[in-house]
Amino acid sequence: MHRFFRSLLFWTLILCACSTSLPATDAAPLAPAMTTPRIPKIIETLQTPHIDQSPNGNEIIIAPPSENCGGYQWAYKDMPEINEPFNEAIKIINPDAKAWATAFGEDCFYADGHADFIAMETDFYVHLPVDDLSAYESFGNWIAQTLNIVNGLPVDLIVGPKPGFVEFWFIKSEGEHIAMRVPIQKYRDEATGKNGEELFRLFYTNP
Repeated sequence: MHRFFRSLLFWTLILCACSTSLPATDAAPLAPAMTTPRIPKIIETLQTPHIDQSPNGNEIIIAPPSENCGGYQWAYKDMPEINEPFNEAIKIINPDAKAWATAFGEDCFYADGHADFIAMETDFYVHLPVDDLSAYESFGNWIAQTLNIVNGLPVDLIVGPKPGFVEFWFIKSEGEHIAMRVPIQKYRDEATGKNGEELFRLFYTNP
């Protein structure tokens, strides 16, 4: 059943990626894959139901909320049900790219030592090796295709009460890259239908 679900989700994401009609020449140029940079943390708090890891560690389960929490700590949780089909869909566009998703939130610790994870949002990450860091047209097209995939995910797979972001790393070398975040809600509100350099510049601030 899980295999069927993942296959169905994978092909759904492929159709979402292909729904953005972009010229083949607009694909970002390839370069050797680089070491994955550290994922930065975000400090943001919203109320949401408690969730915790399942016994097999492969799912996130909704758990009843509690008022007995003794302390909080920022936390991330892997999302294997999204990671595999999301990464495969991105690799269809470029086999050298790497993509994954995480749930961001807080661990709520109790006196007996156990912790519940409180999800705030689901965040996505895409790392793409490139030859040219000035290929803004290609980068914008990548953003459009990726957001189509993210917006095509089933709602019941997304955790947290607020839309997260998609973080892009366009990597030329270990010390040369462009890193930028695209807030999912802002994309929906302001950028749907845009692509190319226009879309890239909407979210990128040159340091």
